[in-house]
Amino acid sequence: MLHGRESLIRLIGKRRRAYSSLLARSLRSKDGSDYGDAMCVNSEDDPVTNDGVEVGNTRKRGSEACVEWVCCPQCFSDACLANGKKKKLSQRTLLQVNFLSKSRQETCLIEANSPNMDKCEKELSEEKQLEFGSQTSILEVLDEDAVKRKAADPHIPSTFPSIIRSPRSDSCEDVDTKYVHTLETLIVGRRFHKKIELQPGGRVYVVRECQNVKDDNAIQVLSDHQGFRCSLGYLPRKLAKYLSPLIDYHHLKCEGSILSLPEHPLHDVPIKLFCKKVVRDGDIISGYQKDFELLWEKVLFANESAKSQPISIEKYQQNFRLMLEDVLDNHSHLFTNEEKCFIGSFSSLSDDAQRLLVRLYTRKGPWFRLSNISYKEISDLNAAIHELQMTSYLFSLGSGVQSFKYNMKEVLDVLTVSELQQISHQWLSKKGMHHRRKKEIIEFILSASKNGSCSAVLQKMVLEHAGKCVMISSAVDAILWRVQRLFFLNSEQDLSAFLLVDMGLIKFPEFTCTITQPIFKCRADLLEYEEAIEVAQIMDESIDQSDMEMSRRCIELSDNQMLANFSEEIMSPVSGTQLRFFHYFSAWWVYSKLLTLGVSLYEREHRYDDATRLLRQLLKRTICDSRRGYWTLRLSVDLEHLGYFNESLCVAEKGVGDPCIRAGSKMALQRRVLRLGRPPRRWKMPSYADTAMQKIKEVKIVGRPLNNETGLKSLFYGCDDELCEVEQLALQYYAEEGGGWLGIHSESGIWMTIFGLLMWDVIFSDVPNVFQSMFQVAPLDLLTDDFYVMRKSSIESLLQKIYEGMAEEMLITSWQLNKGTACHGVNWDRFPLSDLRAAVSCVGGRCLASLCRHLAMDYKSWSSGMPDLLLWRFRGGDMDGGEAKLVEVKGPRDRLSEQQRAWILTLMECGFDAEVCKVSPPPKS
Repeated sequence: MLHGRESLIRLIGKRRRAYSSLLARSLRSKDGSDYGDAMCVNSEDDPVTNDGVEVGNTRKRGSEACVEWVCCPQCFSDACLANGKKKKLSQRTLLQVNFLSKSRQETCLIEANSPNMDKCEKELSEEKQLEFGSQTSILEVLDEDAVKRKAADPHIPSTFPSIIRSPRSDSCEDVDTKYVHTLETLIVGRRFHKKIELQPGGRVYVVRECQNVKDDNAIQVLSDHQGFRCSLGYLPRKLAKYLSPLIDYHHLKCEGSILSLPEHPLHDVPIKLFCKKVVRDGDIISGYQKDFELLWEKVLFANESAKSQPISIEKYQQNFRLMLEDVLDNHSHLFTNEEKCFIGSFSSLSDDAQRLLVRLYTRKGPWFRLSNISYKEISDLNAAIHELQMTSYLFSLGSGVQSFKYNMKEVLDVLTVSELQQISHQWLSKKGMHHRRKKEIIEFILSASKNGSCSAVLQKMVLEHAGKCVMISSAVDAILWRVQRLFFLNSEQDLSAFLLVDMGLIKFPEFTCTITQPIFKCRADLLEYEEAIEVAQIMDESIDQSDMEMSRRCIELSDNQMLANFSEEIMSPVSGTQLRFFHYFSAWWVYSKLLTLGVSLYEREHRYDDATRLLRQLLKRTICDSRRGYWTLRLSVDLEHLGYFNESLCVAEKGVGDPCIRAGSKMALQRRVLRLGRPPRRWKMPSYADTAMQKIKEVKIVGRPLNNETGLKSLFYGCDDELCEVEQLALQYYAEEGGGWLGIHSESGIWMTIFGLLMWDVIFSDVPNVFQSMFQVAPLDLLTDDFYVMRKSSIESLLQKIYEGMAEEMLITSWQLNKGTACHGVNWDRFPLSDLRAAVSCVGGRCLASLCRHLAMDYKSWSSGMPDLLLWRFRGGDMDGGEAKLVEVKGPRDRLSEQQRAWILTLMECGFDAEVCKVSPPPKS
């Protein structure tokens, strides 16, 4: 991949189908084409009216963005989605889990004596007779309430299971009859549990799930089924938060029954719980009793609060409204009055209209056939569509006779393969249509229409097959795209973040959002940024299509925009209160990425004159930027390609002294100066010559290769004759012949994890403006020099503790407090606590403090390129006396990169034992 392409793709995110800016559309109009292959396309600026409703094009939306919150608060296992089977695409999407919930795993049948049974469940199994120790079940008190419920709701059965009796217990526990309470609540999380057939009145009981790593308060709902313990789901999170302490510390025992069955087997199940307080010796204490009463009041309040919430509001609908309200509250200055009124009008729509709009927005589109739209939470689909049309949220495409002003390719995309084949055979029967794939058939039909004109016959046939279709208007889509971008402040997140949080698949850290400066000062800044994003998308598409002419236009346009609109002062070092990370949300930042990618494109085509021109412009207009190292290095290399050796040397020498050029880029320039600066160009050796050319310890091992071909990954036979890569082969060598080392293949990952855990409180400390979204996993300034500058005192205080040998204690505390919480660089699954402790203990405080200081001062430059292997060993089994070694492993045809060389030399300077392990095949006889 071209250098800079991956970064540009992350910046763009999901591609937009249409362009709102004149600048972006002018790129397409220069060659008389518009975005997409259309036979008849109506201009966005000239929408056509269909039955009084405006019509236009929309931008593409990824179907993966179907998002909502789910109701279950307790499913915190990642395994619940791992066993799902791939199904055919249908109207059932992720949005339909709004009533479904998070739960532990799909499989919930647990044998009573299973070794994997949760500790709390084992205790319940052993004390089951004690929990329900009275001669008659507490369910007996249901009889009176059942009559009342039956009179109010004939669907609720009036019969209950027979009385369950248990043997008498000799325990000293007694039931405090003053504290027998009832709760009507729900079993949530049915989606990921075994689909056990439920019966109205069936007995249920609850148990604490103490080992739930995602929620310490999780309460599981169980029932007995054919000799197995069956998990039906969980109690709602808000209720469990206050009920769990009563179960844990106040000996509250709960059992109950199923009130009724939901319409869908995966929906929440209404139950009635009877909670009884078991009094043990010594429990009758005034303070103890007050604590119980206070907690019970909170239980009742949490349960009533859940009931008071409008049942009609779906979770995904509620989250969508939350996003709109948040953006209007915090970014209102970026919208016109008309746009603010339009966004505010969403809440005035009916529930059905709101749900339909959110559903369609999170699907691919742009056109949707009415025959394929069916959601059970939308009671009147036609009324919802009509309401959205009247408010200009939706456009419609009918089957009547009308002027065809739509993008034909987008309309053809809603048809099935069989329908497309029918059209091709009827309209183009003489041309011998034999394609079978949908994409090929559409392209064939479009290519058969010459000069972009649509015949009336084709129009009629397409409309008859498609039937009535709807699409979200381009204006609405543009506003919603902007709202989502402002809410998440990146292109990589979307509405699915809500779903991931509620399902327990991700937990975002806690921090304080203190905003004193908006990201975008005014609407003009935002529009410039969006315009630059659209140009970036056009360039990305042109690279996919190998359209070098369009790529060149994007590069030249970006260069002109930089020259015309951005001065050196804007990109100068940060002064006053302006922070560096604000530049990440500027049009200048996007255009600089486009020009960086343009340099790679020109270099690939050996157009070094054009590449050097762009590089000079970037270096001239960007005074303080970490990318200056890459630009300076490429400028020196390209000048050498052009034969300007003296100028190439001067550029490299100037780059070595640039304070913004660090790590691998600086090392590469230093070594380049030493190579180009030999006599007679330079007679004096620079001061850094000895450091740059310093020899690195190298260990050579011999392995049996599977292949020895250039371009293929080197594979070797290990000690057990199993195939392995060079890193695993090196680990085997160091574990045996190399000195009995333990270790892992970690590269930079383990050091990023250790840094994140040790610096957790600093990373998420209260610093103004660095946290502006609830879905952040790091402060916005982490990759800038401001991170260290703004927190210097607290960082140095932590580094001093690390230096003094307190790192292991700090690591354990941070792990226990934050386990499972998302943080940039921290990988909870890959590195267990035992490996982290061994690494911290063996590396030592002095070396670890130096490494963390490098990361704190320049995380972006030093977060990659670390040696492949981290090895450690303890002397005589003593956990306090250990040593560590870092090893970069290279195969037969590999060599150190400049970034890796810079890291190894830096580690050696900090006191680490670092070396290179060279794996090679045996010599030929």
